[in-house]
Amino acid sequence: MADAPAKTFLFLQGPHGPFFAMLADALRERGHKALRININGGDKVDWPGEATDYRGTFRNWPLFFDDFIVQHDVTDLILYGDCRPYHASAHKMARLRGLRVHVLEEGYIRPDFMTLQEDGVNGNSTLPLDPQWYLEQARGLPPEQGGTEPQIPSTFRQRAVNTTRNGLASAMMRPVFPFYRTHRPQSFALEAAGWFKKLMLRKGDKLAAKAEWEKVKDRPYFTLPLQLDSDYQIRVHSPFGNMRAALRFVIKSFARYAPPETSLLVKRHPLDSGLVAWERLTRRLAARYGVGDRVFYLADWDIAQVVGRSLGVVTVNSTVGTLALNAGKPVVVLGHAVYKVPGVVYKGTLDEFWLDPGAPDELLYAAFRRVLIDRCLIRGGLLSEKGLTMLVRNAVERLCSTRDAKPLPVEKDRRPVALQRAG
Repeated sequence: MADAPAKTFLFLQGPHGPFFAMLADALRERGHKALRININGGDKVDWPGEATDYRGTFRNWPLFFDDFIVQHDVTDLILYGDCRPYHASAHKMARLRGLRVHVLEEGYIRPDFMTLQEDGVNGNSTLPLDPQWYLEQARGLPPEQGGTEPQIPSTFRQRAVNTTRNGLASAMMRPVFPFYRTHRPQSFALEAAGWFKKLMLRKGDKLAAKAEWEKVKDRPYFTLPLQLDSDYQIRVHSPFGNMRAALRFVIKSFARYAPPETSLLVKRHPLDSGLVAWERLTRRLAARYGVGDRVFYLADWDIAQVVGRSLGVVTVNSTVGTLALNAGKPVVVLGHAVYKVPGVVYKGTLDEFWLDPGAPDELLYAAFRRVLIDRCLIRGGLLSEKGLTMLVRNAVERLCSTRDAKPLPVEKDRRPVALQRAG
């Protein structure tokens, strides 16, 4: 695949670990320039090479960023996530200057994929929600390999090492970046304390989860996978603002409309730090709405097994939704999601979903997957040497490709109808 003319890539904050630094080296080997602005100490430790430190206030960030991209003739901006305040501001300034913006995130489809999409991801994606468009676009694409490729290794230990290293560096270098404030709702120290408590209780959590699973596994149940309060999918791309509100909304609907013979299984997110007592909250809400004997809670269990036995999945916009769709399970989405395509997911309301969830359109979902992989996904992973090597190679090919972006239809308002009417 031929390379485009030499570009100047500017990197902002990336995923914890060496990925962005490795990607920059690979781009330089192709003859491109790769620059970096560090915003906190964690950025510095993840990018050992030459970089520019931004030590000013967030108020002055847009002007600093604009001066930087003009002075260095930046052509492309690379972000990990597009909702962090610094990134959202940079994204808007970059578009004013005509830069191409490339956004990386955890994969829309997991495992073994990461998202690399132009302009925006998730709720900011410019991909349409028109089923016919996906069917038309997929006609010219090759079929998927059908799971013949080996799974990419990944370890929780590596995630913990990357996160701890980044967090400690950010805390220790606070005087170097005096005005920086994390985009996360809790401090690193508080989250670390939560993780320590969670690790101390993990044996008990596993035993409790096993007992709970034995109670529910043979019942007809729906699954609600919890998402992280720190996730912008909840904070920005959902009507709830936090997962507590979403949990209450789902349990209240379940109590009023779900058939009495069905149950609801609430599953904790595997990366939850333990700062919220989700089990206590779940049981309290279930008791309040009179379904205490029909709502179950799992702190720790294989989500694929949970989804595989369920009647369907209720999600705000978690990637567990695509996991369920891969298994042919009905899915209802309550927030914004790139896969919220009518026919792929349930078209009606949550209240209606409990009574007749139906099934996803397999042909439409297959077409959707092929388009998504072609446009937005690259194979690889952040948590192993093999995964990183593959991820860097595939990201470079995508970023350096001369392939013109395929035209998108005129984008319609992606918000729920009620919000559209509200203006």
